[in-house]
Amino acid sequence: MRAATVSRFGGPEAVEITEVPVPAPGPEQVRIKVAAGALNPVDAAMRAGAFGGEGERIGLGWDVAGTVESAGSGVRWTAGDRVIGLCTGHRTPLGTHAEYVVLDADAIAAAPATLDDTHAAALPLNALSAAQALDMADLKAGQSLLVTGAAGGVGAHAVELAHHRGLKVTALASARDEEFLTTRGADHFLPRDEPLPAGAFDGVIDTALLGVTALAAVSDGGAYIGVWPGQEPAPERGIRVDALDVRADGAQLGELSQLADQGVLLARVSETFPLADAAAAHARLAEGGLRGRLVIAP
Repeated sequence: MRAATVSRFGGPEAVEITEVPVPAPGPEQVRIKVAAGALNPVDAAMRAGAFGGEGERIGLGWDVAGTVESAGSGVRWTAGDRVIGLCTGHRTPLGTHAEYVVLDADAIAAAPATLDDTHAAALPLNALSAAQALDMADLKAGQSLLVTGAAGGVGAHAVELAHHRGLKVTALASARDEEFLTTRGADHFLPRDEPLPAGAFDGVIDTALLGVTALAAVSDGGAYIGVWPGQEPAPERGIRVDALDVRADGAQLGELSQLADQGVLLARVSETFPLADAAAAHARLAEGGLRGRLVIAP
């Protein structure tokens, strides 16, 4: 089968389409026939060598939407089930940008019934990241949350989920995104080129990696949650500082799938590319300016 991989680090030109064996599911695993897989910034970071592995062949792709093709023992999923899932790991030999992928059965969930595979594939990594970041922030209904980079994949879902949980949400993004974010649940909007009010929020989810600038906007004893481990600022003023290391969680993903069906979460897709053009998809990602995920389909 074909898969998008890298064996040397670099720009989009480093992405290769290689022939690899079809993976076999072990106990409590499923093999998924891939219909679509979103392209995320983490894939570009892997391609560029941010997580090491020089000389290894590394598979690309974390998000997947498709159908169960076969299953190992002890699995409740059956052939033909339509699912979504998350393949975590920075240096795995096979990712989801492939014709087939094997995942642990507890890493997948039923796909949203209201979404086609292309849009369903944009959900797992970004929605799980947003949900788990909110869990880490541990704010209560009525408290205030700032989301930086709020128009991005993780940021927009953080706005939607925070609103759903009853938080008072302020979205920080480009001025052109104000209408979109207020319709998705932001109570207030701040243009990203304006200074942040000091100590104004009970917590911040800093998807824009503003660091100390975002930390200054958190009140004493509040919470700062970053999305890139090792990039978070040093704690101060009793603020709890942490960074998300997203994990696969099929049960939580199932809840998020239901929220997508209910209209709480909006899966956004900007463009689609065939697997053969995975390098072109990486080049488009590098150009920036996207409002929605790029999706690769075998």
